[in-house]
Amino acid sequence: MGVQYVGTAWNGYQKQPSRDTVQDKLEIALEKFACTPIATACAGRTDAGVHAIEQVIHFDTELERPAQSWVRGTNAFLPESIVVRWAHEVAPDPEGQDFHARFSARSRTYHYVLYNHPNPSALLAGRAGWVFRPLDLERMRAAARHLVGTHDFSSFRASGCQANTPVKQMHQVDIARHGDVIVFTIRASAFLHHMVRNIVGSLIYVGTGRNEPDWMIEVLEARSRDAAAPTFMPDGLYLATIDYDPKWGLPQEAAGPLPWL
Repeated sequence: MGVQYVGTAWNGYQKQPSRDTVQDKLEIALEKFACTPIATACAGRTDAGVHAIEQVIHFDTELERPAQSWVRGTNAFLPESIVVRWAHEVAPDPEGQDFHARFSARSRTYHYVLYNHPNPSALLAGRAGWVFRPLDLERMRAAARHLVGTHDFSSFRASGCQANTPVKQMHQVDIARHGDVIVFTIRASAFLHHMVRNIVGSLIYVGTGRNEPDWMIEVLEARSRDAAAPTFMPDGLYLATIDYDPKWGLPQEAAGPLPWL
């Protein structure tokens, strides 16, 4: 399934005893539609306040329903801030390997939306981060180039991160301005906990002139969380798309920068 959600009201993606997460609401809706408990796995867990343009989840079931029935039936029991956009039955590949939302992913892309204006926007509250100081995009782009490639990203890793290794391959860091809105597009093989928000916070330090672009080299080489900027707010973070091998035939939607830009 492809799932879209606004994370403002939810305590992250992964289910909790409080049952106030996206996964909780999704599994409750699936159970109501299917009349049986259904456990799900996702491509990437998102934190409280983080959104998804297209999260991908999978589950195993012996029930046979048309794909559109799964979509409409599940949506009937979901709050309006969580929507199933598509469903697809996946067969094992020619080598007999089963699809897995997380482990079959080749890369993940996040957008971070930042409102750069002297005053905050009521319309973007909870949907975008905010910086009131002017930002120099060319300085930030110069700093971002140091992040591309395979690196130890320990300096951008939250203390509670459970990833087996801090070494990740960064494929892309793009920064584009749309009026007063700046969109960071970051694509990597996988991400550490808080990695995108920590990178954005550090790029903002460079954009405001607090640090020079080459400071990013020092941050990477330090391999210490203390070397980077503080974790930036979750409001503007969007899980944009998950890249899979075309052999799985997923009906994923084309991911533009953001639906409203």
